[in-house]
Amino acid sequence: MSHSIKDKIEKIAGKLNQNYINQGIFELGIGEKLPKRSEITELINVLRRIIFPGYFGSENTAYVSLDIFAGSSLAILYEKLFKQTRIALSVGRKYKNNTETEEKAEEKTLKLIEDLPLIQAMIFKDVEAQLSGDPAANSKEEVIFSYPRIFAIFIYRIAHKLYELNIPFIPRIMTEYAHSRTGIAINPGAVIGEYFFIDHGTGIVIGETIKIGNNVKIYQGVTLGALSTRKGQALTGVKRHPTIEDNVVIYANTTILGGETIVGENSIIDGNIFITKPIPANTKVSSYMPQLKYTKRKG
Repeated sequence: MSHSIKDKIEKIAGKLNQNYINQGIFELGIGEKLPKRSEITELINVLRRIIFPGYFGSENTAYVSLDIFAGSSLAILYEKLFKQTRIALSVGRKYKNNTETEEKAEEKTLKLIEDLPLIQAMIFKDVEAQLSGDPAANSKEEVIFSYPRIFAIFIYRIAHKLYELNIPFIPRIMTEYAHSRTGIAINPGAVIGEYFFIDHGTGIVIGETIKIGNNVKIYQGVTLGALSTRKGQALTGVKRHPTIEDNVVIYANTTILGGETIVGENSIIDGNIFITKPIPANTKVSSYMPQLKYTKRKG
């Protein structure tokens, strides 16, 4: 490598270093680092095996006692989740010292594990909703093993609990992993009720401050989002996304925006509709069919 090239590289390196200093987000202390994506992906795999034993691991549930399997799997989960939670809390510097950080990481990890039976029961209701709502589904087994949408909902249910526990980084890494795998983007802060049904799912976007009731069905391409977010961080903590009440059906490619937008219970929203105002309960919202024009081709 010639001296001129070395000089250029050194100058560019100096400029990059100045950018690092200006940002102030790359100066991690000794022994600190960010949560590891590959470890969080492995966490998802362990959780998936615990929630759906026999479907995504090597264990044969005909020969393995499920309580022993659950116990050993929970021990693995605890070790992995505690480590990543401790790192996430350390980077955020939420607590006074390492001892307090470790105590909080232990407390939050145990809380997630304690709540797993309730989360699992909720996910089983989501599986039931997929089966009862989709005539193409042949069994619960097929839904669990094959449907990307149940994978996205499963990850959301876990991530939402971690979000409630105020664990940074990990919930969003989880849901973005689901997004990359399924095309379904559910913010971990969203509050979603029981028997949540997604059909197909590609292109669905569900924002952080949304509230969705029970027995809600949404189809591919639906956006449940915010109005203009030009105020950026000033909107943190403000309800920016709509409320969808019980027993609502939202068909494909519809967009519903705004924190003050409420879709009342038992309503049906047809596809390809843009909504920014409240919809009363028991309402069907539809648009006129576009007028088609036919002309005879020449030659």
